[in-house]
Amino acid sequence: MGINVPAGMRSVASYDEDTATMGVEAARNALLPLEEDTKPTALWFSSSNPPYMDKTNANVIHAALRLDKHTGAYDFGGAEKSGVGALKSALNSTETLLLVQSDVRSGLPSSEDEIYGGDAASAMLIGSEDDGPLIARYLGGASTSEEFIDRWRDPSETHTKSWEERFVVSQYLQLIDSAWKQALATTSLTLEQISTVVISGSNKRVKNQIAKSLEATNVRGDLFESVGIAGAADATLLLTHALETSQSGEIIALIVLSDGIEILIFEAGEIRNQHPATISSQLNSRDEITYQRFLQWKGNLKVQPPNRPAPSRISASAAARESEWKHGFVASKGDESGLVHMPPARVSASPEDQIDAMSSISMANTSGHVVTYTIDRLVYSESPPVVFAVVDFVGGGRMPIEITDVDSDNVSIGMEVIPTFRKVFTADSIHNYFWKVRPKRI
Repeated sequence: MGINVPAGMRSVASYDEDTATMGVEAARNALLPLEEDTKPTALWFSSSNPPYMDKTNANVIHAALRLDKHTGAYDFGGAEKSGVGALKSALNSTETLLLVQSDVRSGLPSSEDEIYGGDAASAMLIGSEDDGPLIARYLGGASTSEEFIDRWRDPSETHTKSWEERFVVSQYLQLIDSAWKQALATTSLTLEQISTVVISGSNKRVKNQIAKSLEATNVRGDLFESVGIAGAADATLLLTHALETSQSGEIIALIVLSDGIEILIFEAGEIRNQHPATISSQLNSRDEITYQRFLQWKGNLKVQPPNRPAPSRISASAAARESEWKHGFVASKGDESGLVHMPPARVSASPEDQIDAMSSISMANTSGHVVTYTIDRLVYSESPPVVFAVVDFVGGGRMPIEITDVDSDNVSIGMEVIPTFRKVFTADSIHNYFWKVRPKRI
């Protein structure tokens, strides 16, 4: 007997990642190449699997990015369609908006979500030519909505369920023709003028049938075999990849199959000052994990718990007081000595500096090198052992800090590391976020 498994790889969120921390990483990549005066007026976060209900998850991302206090932060959550809904709303807005879209798939073993799903996040800055050169111009599109049962999850459950494929395929096939014709009519384009068709959706069979029904020869292979289907982040992730690999002037049609059909058509612009962390470069610098560890991280395999007791929940008042350090990774620097203090301090270790003669300095976009390290097999962790290191940061600053995304056998003195925003632990349903470091790969 044999087992039929899909080809390729799937992206997996680490044990200390969730949709908020992944969103921070994507947003940092999006904002880094931009001019300092290019600031969003609001942050919109979309996910079908947010870390919190009731509490606004976008606020955590806002704090980690150190956005202006007057920059709004809002959640678009609950459904996979929230991702494309936020994108379309932003494209029709006059504001400069930072879209952060992130999802972690939570299927049971052998389910479609486990087999086909991938954990990923994407970020886009939506604005006008006044904000800088456009990498894509929105030309128009179409929407078709229809109520039918495709995918669903009770709020009290963690795993998604899906309906029988043949019914779902038939429902989408009834909608695609009118939606496609409307999108072409709205943009005054013909099928021949479309350079690339990108199809996003959580049902692979539906996507294949839609591609056939369009009779388009330019439907590009998506990231199915290298990332998987990324839920609420899937549409913008595929659009980003298409823009990174397109020529200026090409027309890209994005078709999103999620509780109806959304079609958005873009003209690709010129990508300038491209960040080195493209989707392709990230895929090429991947690490691989075992299926056992994958099940453990997803909570589908119980393992021996840590020998030490689980930590207590954090203090809300203390976290608020220390938010600049805790979320923004902001240190202090002596005005006279230039000595960097991590965590920040009012009193400098150097006698050259007066009390409070310190300025703030962000360490989030720096790099550092491991001075020494230890491997701790007793301290509490959801994925032991824990690697602690003393890191010297470029430009000044030294601190003990946890290294993540690394096998304990591969740590070495002198290795280059960069900061990354992660979840330290969860207690009483409160997530304790802070910064760790990871090996620099790209």
